[in-house]
Amino acid sequence: MTDAATPEQARASALELTVVMPCLNEADTLATCIDKAQRALESQGIAGEVVVADTGSTDGSQSIAQAHGARVVPVAERGYGNALMGGIAAAQGRYIIMGDADDSYDFGEIPKFVAQLRKGHDVVQGCRLPAGGGTVKPGAMPLLHYWIGNPLFSFMIRWMFASPIHDVYCGLRGFTREAYARLNQRCTGMEFAIEMIVKASLLRMKMAEVPITLHPDGRKSHPPHLRTFRDGWRTLRFLLMYSPRWLFLVPGCLLLVLGLIGYLVAMPGTTVAGVTFDVHTLLVASLSVLLGYQALQFAVFTKMFAITEGLLPPDRRMERFFRPGNLERGLILGLLLGIGGLVLLAIAVNAWRLRDFGRLDYAETMRWVVPGVTLTAIGFQTVLASFFVGILGLRRR
Repeated sequence: MTDAATPEQARASALELTVVMPCLNEADTLATCIDKAQRALESQGIAGEVVVADTGSTDGSQSIAQAHGARVVPVAERGYGNALMGGIAAAQGRYIIMGDADDSYDFGEIPKFVAQLRKGHDVVQGCRLPAGGGTVKPGAMPLLHYWIGNPLFSFMIRWMFASPIHDVYCGLRGFTREAYARLNQRCTGMEFAIEMIVKASLLRMKMAEVPITLHPDGRKSHPPHLRTFRDGWRTLRFLLMYSPRWLFLVPGCLLLVLGLIGYLVAMPGTTVAGVTFDVHTLLVASLSVLLGYQALQFAVFTKMFAITEGLLPPDRRMERFFRPGNLERGLILGLLLGIGGLVLLAIAVNAWRLRDFGRLDYAETMRWVVPGVTLTAIGFQTVLASFFVGILGLRRR
């Protein structure tokens, strides 16, 4: 015989939606946001609750939230991501909608999100920009954000992660509890919102976008928490860190190609349009090859580490690096490259010996020395990289 459910458990199991509002000194607008959310729930017959995740307000926001029927969840550490994590962890609804408590979002639009969640979408993102059918009221968004920042970063996310989202910064969004658990969110600051879209895209979650209207910030007692250039850099940094392909792989391939082209024209001393490419070009080409090869190695290292730590989803292509024998193959390849480089250097030393260790023809000798040094360095790097890849794979065995 099982124990009867408590009233709290019965209520939680019946809740369809939890609206989570991060809060830090939002006394100016908090009551308005809570009231709008509750009216939307009541008018549509949605069984839900409003949770205010407070990170240490000193303006009485907690009392305001309680007086208007919201449940206050205190969060010890400050930060946008921390507040949302705390609020979501305490949420009792099957669906969760998060939104800022500055009255810039109209919580009366909640039914749009619920409708898409009911259709089976994992994540439902609001879109304020015209590209996604949204509307920005005059004075609601700085022009730099409207014309450059938001469109640029939204385009980057669509391009880099195949995301369907046109307004990645929109803080009004919904998701299922199961989807949130799969996302395994890590960011405790403003990157929380970016992380959610990036991970949902990488996991190929079912996503939808609904147009909403952005209103001017209703706060009077303090300015917005956003900092244009600081937050822009943090977004760019996050996107690059979550995309080893664009941070390391693409630049590495480009450098390798440029280096190989340099070798093709410099080894024979080719003259093009009156410009002769000689050993100096060979040196620069070798630098390009070495840098490109290092970038490719970092692409592999970063991807493997991110997958192992749960930052990125598994990738079948990367599983090949964990197969038995790959360490040995890498060691053999590294040794062969290193031996090839040493042979070229030995040829150069022998040419020096034949001249009684006197002066050598610079242009001729360097055509042996530069490739020799480059191959030796790449071989040594390959040996070290093979061991490092093996270490990264230990947790999987």
